[in-house]
Amino acid sequence: MSWTSQAIRNPAAIAVMVTIALLLGILSIIRLPVQLFPDIDRPWIGVQANWRAASPKEMESEIVEPIEDVLRGMPGMTVMQTWSNAGNAWINMRFSLNTDMDKAYTEVASRLQRLRNLPADAERPRIFNGAGGGSGDTLIYLFVQQLPGSNVDLEGLNGIIDELVVPEIEAIEGVAGVDVNRTGGEEILRIVFDPYRAAQLGINIDEMAQRIGASNDVSGGTVEVGRRNYTLRFEGRFSPDQLNDLILDWRGDTPIRLRDIADISVGPSRGGGAVYQNGNPAIGMSVNKESGANVLASIDALTVVLDRLNATTLAERGVAIHKSFDPSVFIKRAISLLTNNLFIGIVLAVGILWWFLRQTRATLLIATTIPICLLSTFVMLGIFDRSLNVISLAGLAFATGMVLDAAIVVLENIVRLREGGDSPEVAAEKGAKQVWGALLASTATTVAIFVPIIFLKDVEGQLFADLALTIAIAVSISLVVAVTVLPTGAKKWLAHMRASGGTTHRWDAVANGLMRLTSSPLRRIGLISLLIAGPLTLTWMLWPQTNYLPPVKRDAVDAFVSFPSGSTIDTIRTEFAEVVVERLQPYMDGEKEPALRNYYVITGPWGGSVGIRAKDQSRVLELQEIVRNEILVGFPDTVAFAQQGNLFGGFGGDGSIDLYLQSADFDQLANTAIEATQMLREILPGAQARPNPDPQIVNPEIRITPDDRRIAEVGLTRDAVARTVRALGDGLWLGEYFDGDRRLDMIMRAADWN
Repeated sequence: MSWTSQAIRNPAAIAVMVTIALLLGILSIIRLPVQLFPDIDRPWIGVQANWRAASPKEMESEIVEPIEDVLRGMPGMTVMQTWSNAGNAWINMRFSLNTDMDKAYTEVASRLQRLRNLPADAERPRIFNGAGGGSGDTLIYLFVQQLPGSNVDLEGLNGIIDELVVPEIEAIEGVAGVDVNRTGGEEILRIVFDPYRAAQLGINIDEMAQRIGASNDVSGGTVEVGRRNYTLRFEGRFSPDQLNDLILDWRGDTPIRLRDIADISVGPSRGGGAVYQNGNPAIGMSVNKESGANVLASIDALTVVLDRLNATTLAERGVAIHKSFDPSVFIKRAISLLTNNLFIGIVLAVGILWWFLRQTRATLLIATTIPICLLSTFVMLGIFDRSLNVISLAGLAFATGMVLDAAIVVLENIVRLREGGDSPEVAAEKGAKQVWGALLASTATTVAIFVPIIFLKDVEGQLFADLALTIAIAVSISLVVAVTVLPTGAKKWLAHMRASGGTTHRWDAVANGLMRLTSSPLRRIGLISLLIAGPLTLTWMLWPQTNYLPPVKRDAVDAFVSFPSGSTIDTIRTEFAEVVVERLQPYMDGEKEPALRNYYVITGPWGGSVGIRAKDQSRVLELQEIVRNEILVGFPDTVAFAQQGNLFGGFGGDGSIDLYLQSADFDQLANTAIEATQMLREILPGAQARPNPDPQIVNPEIRITPDDRRIAEVGLTRDAVARTVRALGDGLWLGEYFDGDRRLDMIMRAADWN
């Protein structure tokens, strides 16, 4: 074994290499990204399509079906799922792990260009790429609150977010972007007309819509005037002020203008729900992280920005921005726990080692293996582009004791040779060479157990790859350290050895006792049987509950709510959201126990969610019962489910099972889904079986059946009546208006009517 000989003859080179490894390890600890879990690469591409005011059936027939047709047969695609809701649809495509996602993204974009004859007011489908291994994941969720006494309305709050908050947050390193969940919808040019006034004046709604929508800028090319060419352009697009003066008809010599029957303004479309945080109206913001970002550093930088905004710009306007769930708390807690366990493990390992060796120098020499191996492992994690997370730190904690094995074997052999009379140099060189083969075999078997996990491409392999990588690297480095650094140190430090401690007679007594215990074949068979049966029995008695990941709970209660079919936004706000806020406020103010750190309430057409955090984490279960039995009760036809939040989310902890039911007959599918849900609840007591979408939720409709003869008698067409119906509903899209800075949809909508 030339490594040992070369190391012993060049102690200065070994010292330099160890110093470099330690310095690089410390530098790697500082530079490695810190996050809660490893990045999990689950490649997918999403397509979102929006068609304002469309029903789910219209979305499916006019938008989703054409998109599905052009996306079928995508190379590498394993699953395609679609969801159609009122006004929007989502198509999710999952791909195999070996798919070239850049090529797949280009292919999706190319295929979507083939779409033809989409509705005029439907937005072009947007593509979302989820192949970045963590790119686009939520870094943190924020709420921008309207504080009591603030004179900022919803429209002004949206402006503050767009102009002051979002640019500051997106400038932070590690932030990929910010998604603002506007409860009031996007800003539009609103033309809200009085249908009763229009009927009194005999104004045809369809003709009014065509007149407004026909206002467009037109280019006439160029014309020659004398010695110059001029661009000819007709500025036909109405401004909001000009729309007010638009003449719709005449009554004698008196013009009927648009302002006589309608109000024109720029503002948000109809609200999509209600959001509250800590009792104040709010707007939610999802901050997305870049792939490979240092979560801890990004959140710390974000905290500094939020504190500055709250103390200056936002405070002047009576607005505040606060976190909802801060993952950095759990990252720091997990890292602190694992770091403490790591140091406790080092102390215990070194202490037990000293108790057996009773040689202080030998013990310290073996102990130096731990920092060298662990810090070198950090260097390799940086080279492999890994992060510091609970999985990699757990691997380091496991490796703490394993890296000592090779060092103990080598040093014990060196000590044996020294006690036998060999010189320090001969004992150091011979001691490592004699056990080299056994150590290589032992290390190879350990590495062979963990390395295959690294090459698993599914979610489990990616999740535990950091654990396998850290252990394999640390154990491999420990072999190199044991046959190079340790003999070099032993030659110097163990030159003058004192005799071993006075415990030899004790171990001799133990050895003699074992020899007597196994002195006959019958005794040996009995001892072997006992050593096999005992651990097996103890293992069976102490076998823990089998699960994918341990259920790690957050200090919060999460609740999910479904509302009665057809509930209006105002009804949900007044009869649910405001009531929940009123019930929670005494706990937030500290008048009732357990006191709350914060809470939020989010509602929308899809349902509602409530998140509540307690100041005292030990009282979360008590808070859970209060939420179930006091906060979320008494709402007719409303189904609510509350439980303590799980830190591992959807892929760990309590876990979940997805079942897919398919059929071309929707009615039969709905009945089967109801029966399947009941069966699952009977077979798995306590399980929460929730169909999505729920077949028992039916959206009520007002159906208008055309009478073609009557339509013709009044000089209309089916198309004209359809446009009128849309204007009386969510609004009729008339085109786009450019205000010099942005393009806004022009929507003509009737005021409230009965």
